[in-house]
Amino acid sequence: MGAWALLPLLLAVAQAQVCSVNKTIFEVEENTMPSEPLVDIFVPTGQDVTLGSSSTRFAFRLQGNQLFLNVTPDYEENTMLLAHLECRRGDTVVTQLRVFVTVLDVNDNPPVFPFAVKVERVPEDAKVNTIVISETELKAQDRDKDDILFYTLQEVTPGARNVFSLVGANRPALRLDQPLDFDRCRNMAFQLVVRDTRDENAVPSHTATATLVLEVQPADLRPPWFLPCIYSDPRVCIHAQYHGAVPTGHKLPGPLILQPGPIYAIDGDRGINQRIIYSIMRGQAGEDGTFVINADSGNLTMTRSIPSPKTFLLLVKGEQEDRGRYTLTQVTVAARDASGSLPRFPESLYLGTAALGSGVGVAVQDAAAPSQPLRIRAQDPEFPDLNSAITYRITNNSDFRMNGETVVTATRLAQAGVFYAEVEANNTVTSGTATTVVQIQVSEQEPTPTGAEDPRFSAAEMGALGGVLAALLLLALIALGILVHKHYGARLKCCSGKAREPQPSGFDNKAFQADQEVNWAPAPSPSPGRTPAKVPPEPALRTLAQPTPPAPESPGRVPESPAAVRDEEGPAGVKSILTKERRPEGGYKAVWFGESIGAEADVVILNEPTAGEDEDEDADSANNSGSEGSGVEGEDAGPGRGPHDDALGADSTYI
Repeated sequence: MGAWALLPLLLAVAQAQVCSVNKTIFEVEENTMPSEPLVDIFVPTGQDVTLGSSSTRFAFRLQGNQLFLNVTPDYEENTMLLAHLECRRGDTVVTQLRVFVTVLDVNDNPPVFPFAVKVERVPEDAKVNTIVISETELKAQDRDKDDILFYTLQEVTPGARNVFSLVGANRPALRLDQPLDFDRCRNMAFQLVVRDTRDENAVPSHTATATLVLEVQPADLRPPWFLPCIYSDPRVCIHAQYHGAVPTGHKLPGPLILQPGPIYAIDGDRGINQRIIYSIMRGQAGEDGTFVINADSGNLTMTRSIPSPKTFLLLVKGEQEDRGRYTLTQVTVAARDASGSLPRFPESLYLGTAALGSGVGVAVQDAAAPSQPLRIRAQDPEFPDLNSAITYRITNNSDFRMNGETVVTATRLAQAGVFYAEVEANNTVTSGTATTVVQIQVSEQEPTPTGAEDPRFSAAEMGALGGVLAALLLLALIALGILVHKHYGARLKCCSGKAREPQPSGFDNKAFQADQEVNWAPAPSPSPGRTPAKVPPEPALRTLAQPTPPAPESPGRVPESPAAVRDEEGPAGVKSILTKERRPEGGYKAVWFGESIGAEADVVILNEPTAGEDEDEDADSANNSGSEGSGVEGEDAGPGRGPHDDALGADSTYI
């Protein structure tokens, strides 16, 4: 009993002779280093403590009888640190102790992609649900061994989100979800984002991004397309069918002009864009060789003339150069009798300008675009292939001639004014003709284009000048009103009892551009010794005050015979507007000449008086000896030079 009572005392004495610590296992978070000692070591008198060779290298240090952590722990390098303590008395190891430090993992490292930008080429014919980029290629790396990574795909190219997707949130394999279309979208870009926490608001949390670029590679999916196409969807073309007409009895020298355009096909896969080869597969033309097609251009040409009306149906094949795909279309060519086909001018009146003093061969400019020459072009609506066979000439004016489709001067322009020329188009194949009128304004200088501005003056300066001129014009009108009232006030009061209806002052050329062609029926030939006046069609009566030099007549025709206008009263519905007498009947339009051949031509429009005005006109005729029905004429007749001036009453308009 006494021996058992002495056992604790003996143990205490024994422990007092060896090294000891009160704790052997510790936990420390990575990236933190405690400033306090890990543990105090009890070392008996006469002994020394050291770190044994099995200790984690450089991880601990002894300072006196205290054990310290010597490094900042990193879970990714070491998850457990060991301190091996040896207590010695001289060279003899008396006691060995082991102290363990467990390193706790902390989320301190972001994930990292093995690339910054990854470009992947995807064939256009890739199947839906195909894995385009494998998980191994897209997976990010995280040094935090226990982290679980979460991936998302964000579109950069609008609309690309529905085309590709990731297999799963933790599986970054890229999958194709919709068919690709090279023509619609050739490149798509995405941002691949990875996060090392499930919750993006968690702390700490790290993310990384990389760019994915998908380049769609074209595949040979579509046959050639004959243009123009009618699309039912971007992958299908409803091919064009071509048609044209050729004249019988003639072999056209050039390629046929077809509608809606020339035979032309492209590779339906525009990214591949194979060259197209054309051929006629079958049909009447393919059998008898009347038509041939150029294998490279698709131009259809004639090998012989067609004697009688006939319709050809050609089946044209467009094939890729690699012979991989082809398509067919139909070409209809109608051979027709061309004897009744007439060319047509799109305009009945063309307006041009020329500078006074222009020499021979100078082009007349377009009045609407003064920097461009005036072009007059007729077309054969039935046989467009024959437009190149149309020739042009001026029939009634020797001052101008045609140079192809351009009007040029035939003589030096020595006189300013407005001149008219009739242009005749002749189809040399069908012998059809058509005419139109050209009005040419010859002025001392070229007209300034609309909208042109003198660079020497600014808009503000021009505005100020306009204001000054407006003020001066207002002052002039006021002064004129005072003078009129002073000298003619009594007469105005006398005549103000009856107001006359407004009468037309003339005709506007544009208003007479009717749908039908102008009637150019010639008047009887002039008597010998008289020079026929150049008279334009009725729309241009207002401009005849400008004299026009006569042109030489060609044998067998009267190119410059006076024009005639329709009138129901004259024979055959045609009555000349030229006269030597002023006729009293109302509404008659006439070009009146003086006695002398060189006298200036007057144009008078006699307006028929209304029933309420007969009495006033009777009174006026009693006071005016030179009334219209008197037949008084003189060499000096005209405005301001004799009785002709009086003859122009209130019911007449002088132009």
